[in-house]
Amino acid sequence: MFAFIISRILQAIPVMAAVALISFAMFAYVGDPVSIMLGQDFTEAQRQALVASLGLDQPFFVQFAKFVANAAQGEFGLSYRLSRPVAELIAERAPATLELAFCAAVIAMCVGVPMGVYTGLYRNSWLSRFFLTFSLVGVSLPTFLIGILLILVFSVWLGWLPSFGRGDVVQLGWWSTGFLTVSGLKALILPSITLGLFQLTLIMRLVRAEMLEVLRTDYIKFARARGLPNRAVHFGHALKNTLVPVITIAGLQLGGIIAFAIVTETVFQWPGMGLLFIQSVGAADIPVMAAYLMLIALVFVVINLVVDLLYYLVDPRLRVDRAAAKGA
Repeated sequence: MFAFIISRILQAIPVMAAVALISFAMFAYVGDPVSIMLGQDFTEAQRQALVASLGLDQPFFVQFAKFVANAAQGEFGLSYRLSRPVAELIAERAPATLELAFCAAVIAMCVGVPMGVYTGLYRNSWLSRFFLTFSLVGVSLPTFLIGILLILVFSVWLGWLPSFGRGDVVQLGWWSTGFLTVSGLKALILPSITLGLFQLTLIMRLVRAEMLEVLRTDYIKFARARGLPNRAVHFGHALKNTLVPVITIAGLQLGGIIAFAIVTETVFQWPGMGLLFIQSVGAADIPVMAAYLMLIALVFVVINLVVDLLYYLVDPRLRVDRAAAKGA
């Protein structure tokens, strides 16, 4: 197991290097951050001094090498727009994004899996058809439209929930959380539903398809022939074997939730990393944009590693095959 983890980490190194190169190259020639930082009234001497202080007068690969060396130490330079360390800005915004992603993932899994199991077991019931129709709506509507509709209904018409912001937060060291305040919990509801709805419907349809496939297999028929009750057959045998592909999709979707929370954070003005990235694009804030993309790539690498490890817990065939390969 330890060798497997080390091999995965070694494979991740060139991936992260490629992401760093692509992200830095994409943004190195976008906009003019110097003009944005100096404003409209500046002299050429001031411009040249700022260019030199930022290191923008150096060759591209020299700038990239310094960026990679600093990134390996968790340093991404100064934000051109805010003149603050990028690592500090991301540390401030990360709790908001991670809490939003966590709530969206919990909603997607806790609602999507039971709905998928139900529609797989009772596929001809009216409730199953309603769930399938609901899933088509969730997959078809874009995220920003779902968010706007929820704001219109629950914030404008009913006035039950806030339409923007994070509410009151509590500082626990460097981490700021909205879980400990009423306004913080209320502020989480609409953006969490908006962000998790697509993943919810995707997981539901995947679980349903896998459940229908597993229920037709021979070992399920054998379990029924042994006289096992439906609960044991459905949840002890069928659902367990359904979870292997679900873990893969759920893991990738978790990374997608964090990566693509940009739209939801923009609609709800949620003070997370996605909103920081959007604001940085408008100001050509290259260090922030490159650091964000590298962080998202790291999230996907870590999630893929965790998913691979979970396979060993869910599917015993993988452990048997690996042991047989070692024995050979």
